[in-house]
Amino acid sequence: MASPEVHHLFHHPVADHSFSADRKILAVAKDSAIELYGKVGGAFKLKDELKGHDKTITGVDIAPNSGRIVTCSQDRNALVWEPSPTGYKPTLVLLRIARAATCVRWSPSETKFAVGSGDRVIAICYFEEENDWWVSKHLKKPIRSTITSVSWHPNSVLLAAGSTDAHARVFSAFIKGVDARPEPSAWGERLPFNTVCGEFLNNSAGWVHSVAFSPSGNALAFAAHDSSITVVYPSAPDQPPSAVISVNTQLLPFQSLIWNGEAEIIAAGYDCEAFRFKGDGSGWQIAGTLESKGRPGLGDAREESALNMFKQMDLKGKVKDDTQLKTVHQNTISTIRVYESDGSSVTKFSTSGVDGRVVIWDA
Repeated sequence: MASPEVHHLFHHPVADHSFSADRKILAVAKDSAIELYGKVGGAFKLKDELKGHDKTITGVDIAPNSGRIVTCSQDRNALVWEPSPTGYKPTLVLLRIARAATCVRWSPSETKFAVGSGDRVIAICYFEEENDWWVSKHLKKPIRSTITSVSWHPNSVLLAAGSTDAHARVFSAFIKGVDARPEPSAWGERLPFNTVCGEFLNNSAGWVHSVAFSPSGNALAFAAHDSSITVVYPSAPDQPPSAVISVNTQLLPFQSLIWNGEAEIIAAGYDCEAFRFKGDGSGWQIAGTLESKGRPGLGDAREESALNMFKQMDLKGKVKDDTQLKTVHQNTISTIRVYESDGSSVTKFSTSGVDGRVVIWDA
C-alpha cells in the first residue's frame, strides 16, 4: 500500500474538514474560523480565512456541485458561504435553536442541509426563493439528547442521526416544494416530514458517535461509545429490520465511519488509526488496521533508548522524547470522509483529528 499523504496544518485540533469536488480546496474548522487551503504542488497552502462565527465552529461541508460552503458553530448559527470572484460571501441561517450546533451536512441534491444541535432538534434548512432567505424546519420527536452526527440517504429525503441518548434514528426530512416524492424503499413509502423510519438502541446504552448510510441507502451503520459498530438492514416499512449486526471490539471507541461499497466500513477514532470492517447481511467482522506500524527494529530502538536515557541526560541535558505514537495520527481522529471514489467504491479517503493533521489514505 502506498504511504498516506500527511499534511500537518497546525498544532491545534481540527473539528471538521471538507474537500471541494476537484480536491483543490480544503476547508478546515479551526476555533471560530474556517481556513481554506489551496493545493500547491504536493502541499496545501493557506489561501483564505472565513470569519463570521464568534464561537467554536463544529462542522463544515463543501457542496460538490455549487461549491457553497456551509458552517455551523457553538454560537447557535449556521452560515452559507457563496463563492464569488471577490471571495466568499456569507449568509446567516437562523436555526432557531437554544444550544450549540454540533454537526452539518449538505444533502446530495444540495437544495438543503441538516444541522444537529445540543437542543434535542435537527434543523433542516432550505432556501425560500420568494423571500430570498434560508429557513429551517425542526425534526424533534423522539430525540431526547444532543445530536452527534447526521448522514443523508442518497435520495436526499431520509436522514440518519446519532445522539447521546444511545439511539441511531432514521427520519424523513421531506420538504414540500423542494423535494421530489421519493421512490418507496425498505425504509418507508409515504414519508411526511418528521416520520421516524427507524430507531435503533445501542446494546450498552453508549453514545452514538457516528452514523452513515451505505451507498445504496439499503443499510445503516453506526458507531457507539462501547467500541462497537452496528449495521442495520431494514426489511419493509413498519416492519422489524431483517438483520441488526453488532461487532464488539477491544479497541477504543470510533468517532467517525464511512462505507467503502456495500461490504466494507472504514472507522477511526480514539485509537488514532483507521480500521476495516467487512461483511454483509449474514455477518460482519473486523478485518484489521489500514496502517503497517511494525517497522523493523522498533522494539530494539525502544530498549536501546531506555539504556541510553541516562547517558543522554548526562551528555545532552535532555531525555529522548519517547512519547511519539507509532500511528500516522498522533491523537484522536475526529472525522473521516470520502476523498475520491469511482462511484461504487472509495479509492481514497481523508482523516483529520486533534493533532492538527489532515491525512489522505488509499482505501
